[in-house]
Amino acid sequence: MLGGRPVEGGLELEIGGAEATTLRARTVVVAAGLAACRVARSLGLPGSPEGALCKGNYFTLSGRMPFRRLVYPVPVAAGLGVHYTLDLGGRGRFGPDVEWVTDEDYAVDPARAAAFAAAIRAYWPGLEPGRLEPAYAGIRPKLSANQPAADFLVRGPRDHGVAGAVALLGIESPGLTACLALADLVKEMVG
Repeated sequence: MLGGRPVEGGLELEIGGAEATTLRARTVVVAAGLAACRVARSLGLPGSPEGALCKGNYFTLSGRMPFRRLVYPVPVAAGLGVHYTLDLGGRGRFGPDVEWVTDEDYAVDPARAAAFAAAIRAYWPGLEPGRLEPAYAGIRPKLSANQPAADFLVRGPRDHGVAGAVALLGIESPGLTACLALADLVKEMVG
């Protein structure tokens, strides 16, 4: 999709590909994950936020894992803090941290280990130097960067004035947990 604009009774979409075309739709649901804010703005939905990408890096430990249960410290702005989680295989990981990025890049910078060590030592002073190893990273959509964490938005015709358009913006982990309730809400909004 290249963009679009509100028209009487819905939206006109500009679709790319081998042969660009224009398509009219009575109902459009923007559920584009990391790109949702950008897509909503490209469709001309008034009041759509800029959006931001928040990378969360994870580190694991060499050797024996220190805990058998999850450990959650006090949350930080835009995140839950560097916590300890376990996968189904019993392997532990620390993260995510908060790193604002402009592009999707899932590489973990080993230099971030020092900041991780400081955060982890707040609840585990016994962390030995050199045991942290880069694991993986994920990126979550946020409504704005460098702000306190905000809930996601579900904006429909009552919010932006465009008939038949619903935009799900900033949907991250809690939104995934609530996906069935969100589906019911979208269904109600597009009526």
